[in-house]
Amino acid sequence: MSQSSILPEPFASLPWRVIFLVLAIGGFGLIVLYSAAGGSLRPWASSQGLKFGVFMIMALVMSRVPERLWKETAFPGYAIILALLIFVELLGAVSGGSQRWLDLGFIRLQPSELMKLFIVLALARFFDLLPSGEIRRWNAIWLPGVMIGIPAALVMLQPDLGTALMIVAGGVTVMFLAGLPLRLFLLAGGAVAAIAPIAYFFLLHDYQRKRVLIFLDPESDPLGAGYHITQSKIAIGSGGIFGKGYLNGTQSHLDYLPEGHTDFVFATMSEEWGLVGGLFVIGAFLLLFRWGMNIAAKAPTRFGRLAAAGLTSTIFFYFTINLMMVMGLA
Repeated sequence: MSQSSILPEPFASLPWRVIFLVLAIGGFGLIVLYSAAGGSLRPWASSQGLKFGVFMIMALVMSRVPERLWKETAFPGYAIILALLIFVELLGAVSGGSQRWLDLGFIRLQPSELMKLFIVLALARFFDLLPSGEIRRWNAIWLPGVMIGIPAALVMLQPDLGTALMIVAGGVTVMFLAGLPLRLFLLAGGAVAAIAPIAYFFLLHDYQRKRVLIFLDPESDPLGAGYHITQSKIAIGSGGIFGKGYLNGTQSHLDYLPEGHTDFVFATMSEEWGLVGGLFVIGAFLLLFRWGMNIAAKAPTRFGRLAAAGLTSTIFFYFTINLMMVMGLA
């Protein structure tokens, strides 16, 4: 036991300020879900609270797993998840027009969610093994590109553009943090911009093209495809600075705001808590990102630094994309 702490060593070494911040974000989320259900724990707050508690315990247990084990499982785990993605394409269960799950009877497994984790771990391990003198050579580019491209393409086929982009974002972040030249990312960005029109007309599905058009002008179909984002912006704007008050939201309680407990929960919160509540949530996630990157910077190994920074960035991407979506910016 450390002399500077009253806690036993396994607990004293935990990043408690990060844990308390995550608990605060999760707790505030449960408060919002309670209101979204009209002042009831069911069906959302109780279910989310149980899941949050279970996964929080799992996260604490996983934090005690030696880094060596993460290194050893990075490549095998990536290969297994890649194989599962192939199985999804061949044998996956179809729901809502998408083929994203493996039906195991007792659970429906979505391998693409696991790939978000293992693409970061696998690339962190790749660059950990790569000699520093090789970082500017072709070998440091093409193989990581293939490792990102294959699972992203398989997920695109499901179709699930959002998850595919998250896999790409997590992988590219690790490549950037590993020290690849900036010009490569600028060239890649230019190439993406050049092929975007081709992808729009020949690769995207009809509903994906419609999403692009609605993003550019949601008011063009306010009662159809643009309904969600229009109602979301109304909810956020009507909250003003201090909000309408807890349990007093009308957009969610009167069912004008679809998916107010999931995709558009930020809009539900903003209507009742206003700009102040929105800034609290944004500030909390920014602080979580900062502390996560600080932990990554202090990691003693290259693998640890890349893995921690990549996973922290993935969480931040999730938050940023959702925030932009509910405000009509993405």
